[in-house]
Amino acid sequence: MLELRPNCECCDKDLPPESLMAMMCSFECTYCAACAENVLSGVCPNCGGELVRRPVRPAGKLINNPASTKRVLKAEGCAPVKAA
Repeated sequence: MLELRPNCECCDKDLPPESLMAMMCSFECTYCAACAENVLSGVCPNCGGELVRRPVRPAGKLINNPASTKRVLKAEGCAPVKAA
């Protein structure tokens, strides 16, 4: 079950479970679309994996399977990823 983290790890923007602007890697590192595209170039700075849009959990399923409330934030923010 996906954790559905509540914020961007780079800029701390709120990303509620219904957000279409949440991006994640296969390890569930979570970023807003702006940071994922403009700062990270679609690559997770933690694992090097691809960042894709996080799926939206149907509202009715959030009752028994709520989104996480634990915020994850890089204290130093995210450094821009250099093109290969």
